[in-house]
Amino acid sequence: MAPRLRRLPARELIRGLGRFGFEVVATRGSHAKLCREMPDGSHQTLTVPLHRDLAPGTLRAIFKQACRFVPEDALRPLFFLE
Repeated sequence: MAPRLRRLPARELIRGLGRFGFEVVATRGSHAKLCREMPDGSHQTLTVPLHRDLAPGTLRAIFKQACRFVPEDALRPLFFLE
C-alpha cells in the first residue's frame, strides 16, 4: 500500500522545508517563493501557495519539485504518513 499524503498547512510545509535550507525570499499574492543557495553559488527555488490546507495534488507537485533538490528519503517524513 502506498503511503498517504499528510494534510499540511502551507506554514508547516514552509517550516519543514526550512530544515533543508529553504528560506522565504518573496511573497506575491497568495504564493511564497522559497530559495536556498548552494555552495557553488547556484540557487534552488520552490513556490508554495499560502493556503490553510494544501490540496493533495498541490502537495504532491511540491514534493516532486523538492525531490529535484533534496533526496526523496529525507523529504518523505515531511510529506507522507508512514
